Amino acid sequence: MATQTPTDRPTSTTRAAIGARTLRHDSYWVQPALTAFGLLAFVVYSTFRAFQGRNFFSDPYLSPFYSPCLTSSCAPAPHISLLPTFWIITPAIYIVIFPLGFRLTCYYYRKAYYRSFWLSPPACAVSEPHAKYTGETRFPLILQNVHRYFFYIAVIFCFILSWDAIVAFDFGGSFGVGLGTAFLVVNAALITLYTISCHSCRHITAGRLNHFSKHPVRYKAWTAVSRLNEKHMQLAWASLIWVGLTDLYIALVAAGAFTDPHWVA
Repeated sequence: MATQTPTDRPTSTTRAAIGARTLRHDSYWVQPALTAFGLLAFVVYSTFRAFQGRNFFSDPYLSPFYSPCLTSSCAPAPHISLLPTFWIITPAIYIVIFPLGFRLTCYYYRKAYYRSFWLSPPACAVSEPHAKYTGETRFPLILQNVHRYFFYIAVIFCFILSWDAIVAFDFGGSFGVGLGTAFLVVNAALITLYTISCHSCRHITAGRLNHFSKHPVRYKAWTAVSRLNEKHMQLAWASLIWVGLTDLYIALVAAGAFTDPHWVA
């Protein structure tokens, strides 16, 4: 049987001339469309709540959008009067930039909004509308590299939200459990899992080691984070949806829409 030599094989220096944007016939646009809707809905809601500046505390529940409260206008919620409140700058405006920065620069969320809003590309085997590709090497996308620093701040917020969840068991000095308590506990857990499943966390634990055998403790930590990292997308959405629901629940209780069901010892 005759065999082809390298010189016999067809070669080309240009891409195939395919006029169609894609040869796919499935509904590839559904996922980026749903992603865009979900992200846009959260952005609209969280922006409204951040600028609203009220209905964020119902003792002992503090909305995660306003924690920690750093202005005197937070009263009667637990607060530290470090920053001023003026014009439309509410206590949440000082806080939201940090979790927002962490999520915006997150590896998963980059993929999500690149595909859903910028169509870059909207799906595999579908051409994008951009004439050239520069990746994240130029401004403003080069700023995505600050993700690892936002991760350090996000870890601090995990402790703050966990403390809020613990405080949610304190009903006027007595131990109690309410529906709001459950919201805050689950919220702290999901945000913590989302944060430590981050690619930056995986790299920090042992990503730069050349010999795992010489660092057994860091290797075990890296293995655990790697397993969580496999669920990073699911944790990203679960924590995003739940933090919104937690804020909404506290806002409704604070506004008097209904009474929080709880049990006090």
